[in-house]
Amino acid sequence: MTIRKTLLVAFLSVGLVPAILLASLAFVKARGAVQDEIERNLVVQAAGISADLDKMMFERLQNAATWSRLDIMQDLQIRDVDKRLSRFLADLQVGYQDVYRNLSCADAGGVVISSSDAGLLGQPAESKPSWLKTSLSGTEVELELPAEAGANSAVMRAPISSIFTGERLGALRLKLDWSDIYDVLDQAAGSDRMVAVVDGEGRLIAASRAIRERGLLLGMGLADWRRIADGGKTVMRNGAPIVAAEVIVGGTRSPGYAHFAGFGWTTLIIQPVDRALAPVHHMAWIFLVLLGVIVIVTVLVATWVSREIARPIVGLTGFARSYMRSKVLQVPAAAGGGEVGELTEAFVQMVRDIDLSQQNLVRASKLAVVGEMSSIIAHEVRTPLGIMRSSAQMLRRETGLSEEGVELAGFIESETERLNRLVSAMLDTARPRAPAFGEVDLHQLIDKTIAMLAAQTAKKRVVVSQALGAANPVIECDEEQMTQVLLNLLMNGLQILDQGGRIEVASHDDAQSLFIEIADDGPGIDPAERARVFEAFFFKREGGVGLGLAIVQQIVAAHRGEIEASEGKLGGALFRIRLPRQQTGES
Repeated sequence: MTIRKTLLVAFLSVGLVPAILLASLAFVKARGAVQDEIERNLVVQAAGISADLDKMMFERLQNAATWSRLDIMQDLQIRDVDKRLSRFLADLQVGYQDVYRNLSCADAGGVVISSSDAGLLGQPAESKPSWLKTSLSGTEVELELPAEAGANSAVMRAPISSIFTGERLGALRLKLDWSDIYDVLDQAAGSDRMVAVVDGEGRLIAASRAIRERGLLLGMGLADWRRIADGGKTVMRNGAPIVAAEVIVGGTRSPGYAHFAGFGWTTLIIQPVDRALAPVHHMAWIFLVLLGVIVIVTVLVATWVSREIARPIVGLTGFARSYMRSKVLQVPAAAGGGEVGELTEAFVQMVRDIDLSQQNLVRASKLAVVGEMSSIIAHEVRTPLGIMRSSAQMLRRETGLSEEGVELAGFIESETERLNRLVSAMLDTARPRAPAFGEVDLHQLIDKTIAMLAAQTAKKRVVVSQALGAANPVIECDEEQMTQVLLNLLMNGLQILDQGGRIEVASHDDAQSLFIEIADDGPGIDPAERARVFEAFFFKREGGVGLGLAIVQQIVAAHRGEIEASEGKLGGALFRIRLPRQQTGES
């Protein structure tokens, strides 16, 4: 696995795993908190509805107990002959608006004597068994069970006694508008909940619209649900017979109101699970979206960071592989900053130093061989070469020598001279002398060198042009050695160029250095061989020995300068030399 992939996996693991764990933990905690809040809200709402119902029933019971003891109720003894009691009951009904459907008084025989509804006068009062009883202010008030499922009324009875004899005269009958309770339950249920009120026997006596429409009123279908209120907590259970789905149910017992202990009713708040947990599901989608955003951002950031960290290392690896394959130093990728940048720079510099040391070692080995050969040649070859040259010169002066003999003697003389020059070059390479520095005008030296080669350039019709742009061409150098450098470079170009070639010598400078460039329009130097052209015995030209450029590099290095080979603007080879202006007494 590459370092970039390793870093990417590491960053994604470090970034995503904690993010997923934290998001999951946050969702679980949030879901638990929301669910607890929903369940608590169901219980609180059930308690609130129970309190409202107890208050409502207390007010009606208190009215019945209070009105039954009023003096005007004594008119029942004279059968309300003047209808004063009836008018009083009618005024009460109007005053309480829709609370009561009608108010009436029946005698001990059950005949309606007075009523807010004149049509009931003289009619027998429909009497049903008592459903619930309670005592308020010393008066026992009874409540009749609604006549049928979905009935909108219920009758409340309070006894009327004579204030003189204590004899029971009859009863005050208040026909309650039971739909008031339905309205309270409908309003509390809203659109996603259902409310049911179960009496002490398990009978469903009131419910919100969704339950009423199922015809469950006055039935015992929710009798076992009363136990939910005992624990004061919510329960998740099957919703039958109300709905065919899981529901959450919260309930509470009737707490009573003031001196009214309540009828023992149980109020149940019922909510389908899918609706109850809708906020949780919505929150889950939000968490998933946020997690997706975190994943995308983490992947993008991790990819960018891993690429930026791995980029200099990948470049350094490519640089090392390239050097191992070709043994040629390429330009390394930009290292950037930080520790990786410092490591890259240090590694590249180390490879360059190793390469330079290797080149110096090879060059030193070759020069050692040249030195040994030069010592042997100096002692064993130069003397015979001198004798051969002298003999050839004498033969050429002999009279009667044929033209062929004169030509052969000339060959011997020229070849011995060439061998002598080779020996001299090898000796110069093996034992270079230290430069003798002095102030030299390089422009004048260039002119002088070009003039020295005028015959050779004319013979090959090579044009040597100058573009000397240096403002101050005077530097400290060894004039003789620098002349040798210029001659070797110009001769190198002359020997490689065809007839009618071109050489250009240019210069420019700055405050510390002088730069000389010698370019030609020849075939140039193969980029793979540019680093080797300054090695001893490396040559491509037929008849060469590979020492000229090696000597040039030695002289330039002795002047604390630099030389490099590249491609010039003329299309051929370019040799660029940098020479310092001052040598500060070094040699």
